Amino acid sequence: MNLTTSLSEPIVNLNLALEHGLSAEEYDRILQILGRVPTYTELGIYSVMWSEHCSYKNSIAMLKTLPRSGAKLLVGAGAENAGLVDIGDGLAVAFKIESHNHPSAVEPYQGAATGVGGILRDIFTMGARPIAALNSLRFGKLDNDRVRYLFKNVVKGIGDYGNSFGVPTVAGEVYFETCYTANPLVNAMAVGIVEHGNVAKAVAKGEGNLVMIVGSSTGRDGIHGATFASEEISEESEAKRPSVQVGDPFTEKLLLEATLEAIKAGLIVGIQDMGAAGLTCSTTEMSAKGKSGMTIDLDRVPLRESEMSAYEIMLSESQERMLLVVKPEHEVEILKIFGKWDLHAVTIGRVEKGNRVRVYHHGKLKADVPAPSLVLGEGAPVYIRDTREPEYLKSTRRFDPETLPEPEDLKKILFKLLGSPNIASKRWVTRQYDSMVRTNTVDFSGDAAVIRIKGSRKALAIKTDCNARFVYLNPRKGGQIAVAEAARNVVCTGAKPIAITNCLNFGNPYDPEVYWQFKEAVIGIGEACRILDTPVTGGNVSFYNESPEAAVYPTPVIGMLGLLEDIDQALSYAFQDSGDDVLLIGRTGGHVGGSEYLHVEHGMVAGDAPDLDLTYERSVQELLLELNKRGLLRSAHDCSEGGLAITLVESCLGPRISRGVNIEAQSDSLRPDFWLFGEDQSRIIISCAPTQTREILRIGREREIDIQTLGTVQEGSRLVIKGLLDVDLEEARRAYELAIPRLMGEIDEVSLT
Repeated sequence: MNLTTSLSEPIVNLNLALEHGLSAEEYDRILQILGRVPTYTELGIYSVMWSEHCSYKNSIAMLKTLPRSGAKLLVGAGAENAGLVDIGDGLAVAFKIESHNHPSAVEPYQGAATGVGGILRDIFTMGARPIAALNSLRFGKLDNDRVRYLFKNVVKGIGDYGNSFGVPTVAGEVYFETCYTANPLVNAMAVGIVEHGNVAKAVAKGEGNLVMIVGSSTGRDGIHGATFASEEISEESEAKRPSVQVGDPFTEKLLLEATLEAIKAGLIVGIQDMGAAGLTCSTTEMSAKGKSGMTIDLDRVPLRESEMSAYEIMLSESQERMLLVVKPEHEVEILKIFGKWDLHAVTIGRVEKGNRVRVYHHGKLKADVPAPSLVLGEGAPVYIRDTREPEYLKSTRRFDPETLPEPEDLKKILFKLLGSPNIASKRWVTRQYDSMVRTNTVDFSGDAAVIRIKGSRKALAIKTDCNARFVYLNPRKGGQIAVAEAARNVVCTGAKPIAITNCLNFGNPYDPEVYWQFKEAVIGIGEACRILDTPVTGGNVSFYNESPEAAVYPTPVIGMLGLLEDIDQALSYAFQDSGDDVLLIGRTGGHVGGSEYLHVEHGMVAGDAPDLDLTYERSVQELLLELNKRGLLRSAHDCSEGGLAITLVESCLGPRISRGVNIEAQSDSLRPDFWLFGEDQSRIIISCAPTQTREILRIGREREIDIQTLGTVQEGSRLVIKGLLDVDLEEARRAYELAIPRLMGEIDEVSLT
């Protein structure tokens, strides 16, 4: 390379820095770091690396308070592309969740598709083969034309990418609230399996080692995508469609196979996905982690558009690209492997002594920056923002449930709840996903998905979960509940929860009320994770989820990982045999604050989040696992949105078999509507053979856990709750299955068989 050593770009000023999203103080700090005015390319580099999306500058101080270590964790939280958890037998699980909210708001199909692609790359850059994808989605109400457009195309983008790539989409959640109308939330999660000896790291080290770019060509799509994700949605957002990347799942499948082959052959020193901030992020983060420098020649980067500047090449977020560090003697082998899969593999630089990343273009030096000054955990800014308890809580907490009129028709309310999109069947969504590709999926219809690990008796249970209304009403308790319910869902499959990843979706962190929500929710998550022994392996923070009208509900989505040692002990949520006894584990207090009942029947989001005793929650979960280990259970289903009544209906309407139920028990101390539809925590509906009921009750008493016998599973198709409800379950099934297709205008496309 014939390269100059002096910077050759026009210098910039404060106004240009402000236009790039940097503050005046941050611009001054850049001047101090460099000892001069930055070039235009350097300004772009600092602006994306110090954006909220890359630097976590407003959240990292709080994130460090979370429990981030544990006996099963093989890497520290945030240390690699994804979390890594030991599951025994020389195997580990790589898993992570990330947001693609802002891109999906302006280009829902590509925004969602590239969100899936990005999270999959995070998994296989660890050396892990992806075995499952999940998601967590939030939209406005489906009576809005644009919301239906967003919903339809986000789901299609997720389905098309995952189906084409060949990974089963097995679990997720979808909620509909007015606050998400202009700013939907699209969180994507992926899970993979890797042998301990094949784990790859995102590091650049070894002076003289080669830096290679592999995968797709680089274009102008996605430039400043990280910065775009660090600002609020507005009318101008539509003009930023170039900030949304374009995905190609077929190329990504080739990249997967080539990458895993190269890792398994021991040819790679370090590897990182080019996600947010593209080449900028991968070069600087890998260099900083390896305590090395790097020289890059952009003339060697394969381009698909002409006359791209150094600024554009460095900031492009074109998809399906990786940065590799390899020893010189392995270059030919890398070229052969990636060539075999019809992918670019080009040497664009080398690892150097020191800590500076130097970027050349057309033989001229365009950027010369110290890598540590750019990255999270080292030189990137760290802020602790002001907090203030939100004013709206004064109003919501004045709610007195006893002022609600007692309903005359409980059956009518039950059918309203079954038809609420937040509760109704999500089969309109899941039928667009290939949930069985690779044939590892055991169950994806229950509380959590169960994925078998081929070649062993083990299986994974995975789930995403967050009741954002509870977080809105009480961020600390809501954060606790998000973790507890995700763990409870996993436990209901028979699996032991072992770790979480999270995606924390909030509004503008410069708003003291928003930052108070964030801080309180993180505290709550940490409290729950410590007691439930589910350390945080990493994740994502997404701020600025606001439109000109309002911020979204604070939505800290939890991705929970559970382990089943024996696949034969997997539990179904559905009642199995007529004559089985139905029992309720946990305490019922009739809590309706923040409930779906309160929202659907009374048009209110008010009150407090339900009380949660985390020690009791842990005991409930441990009890269920013990009962299942002893072979005492036929089914288990978490009691959540819609309360006891909805849980019973769902338990009757199993995916392969339908059963009726006759409930004799009632509450003498609670109003019928509160008993039926309240959303108290730490409750699970179980069924068992009648011969096992006495033993289950005995174990419950021994462990001081409330267990109540409710009734009996019946042949036929009726749900009867003595004196309160008598429901035709086929009629209930139609209300439950057809609600979303009807709102989407596609009811004729759905078969109930």
